Amino acid sequence: MVTITLPDGSRRDYESVVSGATIAADIGPGLAKAALAVRVNGDLWDLSRDIEADAGVAIVTAKDAEGLELLRHDAAHVMAQAVQELYPGTQVTIGPAIENGFYYDFARNEPFVPEDLARIEARMAEIVDRDLPITREVWDRDELARVFEGMGEIYKAELIRDIPADEPVTVYRQGDWFDMCRGPHLPSTGRLGKAFKLMKLAGAYWRGDARNAMLQRIYGTAWADDKQLNAYLHMLEEAEKRDHRRLGREMELFHLQEEAPGAAFWHPKGWTLYRTVQGYMRARLEKAGYVEVNTPQLVDRGLWEASGHWEKFREHMFISEAEDKVLAVKPMNCPCHVQIFNQGIKSYRDLPLRIAEFGSCHRNEPSGALHGLMRVRAFVQDDAHIFCTEEQIESETGVFIALLDSIYKDLGFESFTVKFSDRPEKRAGSDETWDKAEKALRDATLAAGVEMTLNPGEGAFYGPKLEFVLRDAIGRDWQCGTLQVDFVLPERLDANYVGEDGEKHRPVMLHRAILGSFERFIGILIENYAGRFPLWLAPVQAVVATITSDADPYARQVADALAAAGLKAEVDLRNEKINYKVREHSMAKVPVILVVGKREADEGTVALRRLGGKAQEILALDEAVARLRGEAAGPLAAA
Repeated sequence: MVTITLPDGSRRDYESVVSGATIAADIGPGLAKAALAVRVNGDLWDLSRDIEADAGVAIVTAKDAEGLELLRHDAAHVMAQAVQELYPGTQVTIGPAIENGFYYDFARNEPFVPEDLARIEARMAEIVDRDLPITREVWDRDELARVFEGMGEIYKAELIRDIPADEPVTVYRQGDWFDMCRGPHLPSTGRLGKAFKLMKLAGAYWRGDARNAMLQRIYGTAWADDKQLNAYLHMLEEAEKRDHRRLGREMELFHLQEEAPGAAFWHPKGWTLYRTVQGYMRARLEKAGYVEVNTPQLVDRGLWEASGHWEKFREHMFISEAEDKVLAVKPMNCPCHVQIFNQGIKSYRDLPLRIAEFGSCHRNEPSGALHGLMRVRAFVQDDAHIFCTEEQIESETGVFIALLDSIYKDLGFESFTVKFSDRPEKRAGSDETWDKAEKALRDATLAAGVEMTLNPGEGAFYGPKLEFVLRDAIGRDWQCGTLQVDFVLPERLDANYVGEDGEKHRPVMLHRAILGSFERFIGILIENYAGRFPLWLAPVQAVVATITSDADPYARQVADALAAAGLKAEVDLRNEKINYKVREHSMAKVPVILVVGKREADEGTVALRRLGGKAQEILALDEAVARLRGEAAGPLAAA
C-alpha cells in the first residue's frame, strides 16, 4: 500500500507503486492534461517515474515556476536535436534553462549565421509535432562515455568521465536522440508546445575557461503559451527603445569609452540629473536622522585583512603599492565606518547611530560583465550603517523599510518584493552567530509586516540580508536596496559601546542601501521613464523656443523668470522653423516647451507644450511660471 498526501492535506491510497501521471489522472482530466512533472517529498520527478513508498506529492504544471523552467529545459533539448538533425557532425555540450529562456553550446566547424535560427526553429516545431515520448534511462558511467566517444561527442564524454565511477548516470531519450541529463523532463516533446523563439548567437568557451575551445551558443526563450511569449517579445522591444546607453547619448547625459572601462563620463545634463537624485537622497537621510561622513579611497591592506574582506573579496579589489605599503581602493565603505564609530567612547545613549556616506567605490568586475551604467567598476553607493543594540534591530528594520518604501514611491516605483538571503558557503562567523543574525532579521521583517521569499545561500559573507526588488514600467525586476544584519564585523574590528550596566558591549551593525549605487539606479530610472522624467527630475525642465527673431528679447525674459523660480531652463533662438525646434527638443525628452512669438511677446503670454502632447495651452507668463514651479518642486516640497 502506498499512501499519497496531496498539498491540500487529502490522501489517496494505492495498492502498489504509482506514477505522478496516474495520480494526476485520478484527480481529474484537466490536471492530467496540464501536468508536466511531479514533486515527491520536495524533489522534482518525471510524471512516469514510480513512487514506491508513502510520500507527499504535488503535481507541477506550467503555472508553476518549476513547470516553466522544465519547459525551457526541454526546449533546449529539442533545439539540440533539431541542430544535430540539420547539421550532422555538430557536437552538443551543455544546455541549461536560464532566466526567461535557455541555451545550448555547440561545437561545429562551420559558424552558425542568424539565418540558421529560423531553420532550426522550424525543425523544433516539427519535433514537437512528432510528439516523441521522452523516457528516462539509467546507464553505467563508463559505458555511456564509450557510447558518446563512439559518436564523436568528445565534450559529452569528458563531462561523463568527471562523474564519480560508482555513480549511475541518467539519460533522457526522445526518439532516436538522447542526452545525458539529471532531468526531470516532460512526458513527450508534444507537451512543449510552440511558444518558443530562438533569439541570438554568441560565443562561449568550453566550461567558461578562455584557455579552452570556443563553442557556439544559441539562446532561445520559451513560455507556457503564445500570449506569454508575445508579451515577453514586446517587453524586449520596449527595453531596446529604453536602453539607457542609447538614451544617454541622445539626451547628452553620459558616455563610456575604452580608456576608462566600467566608468562613466558624466556630461552637464547627466551630472545635473545625478546631483538632483543625490540631493534628494541627502535631504531624505538628513530628515531620517542620519549623519553624513566621508572616508578615504585608499586604505591599507591591514584593515581589509582585519575585516575579512582581503580573504573573501580580494579578487574584486584594485591594489596600489606605495612606500612598501599595500593599499586597496575601497570596494565598500563598511570597515571605514567602523573606524569612525571607534573614535571616542560610545554609550548606549548614542545608539542607534546612523552613519551615511555617498562613498566612491571601485570593484574589479570582469570586462565581459560590464554593461553601461548597470554594471560598472567605479560607482557611488548610497551607503549607510546603523550601529545599534540587539534590541533595536526590530525597530530599526521597520523604520528603514518605511523610509525605503517612501523613497521608491517618490522615484516612481509603487511596490517592491523582498528576498531573504541566508548564509552563503563562503562566510565569516560561527554557525551560532549566523543562527542569531538570521533569526533577528527574519523576526524584524515579519514584525514590519513585510512578506519575503527565501533566496538560499545569497547572504553577504558577514551576515544575512534582505534584498528589495523593484518592478519597472515594462515589468522587469531590479534588485536595488539591501539590509544586512552583521554581528561579525563589529567583533573583528573591536567596536564597542558602554551599556547601561557600565560594561562594554558589541554593537550590531546594520548595512543598508536604498538605491544600491547612483550609477545603476540612474540607469534604471532612465529606462523606467524611457527618458521622459517627471519635471522635478528632468535635467532640462523647460526650453523657451522662438517662432521669429522678433521674440528673442521676450524669450530671454521668459527664461530669466523660469530661472528665478528655480527651474532649469534653456533658450532656443536659432533661425529654424518652430516645428523643427519642437521636434528636436521632444527627441531630447524635454518635458516642457514654451513657444513664444510676436503675439506672445506683445500679450505677455506663452504657448506651453508638454512632451508627448499635441495640444498647446496659452497662459500668462506669471501663471505659467507659478504652475511649473509647483510641479518642479518635487516630493521634498510635499514632505
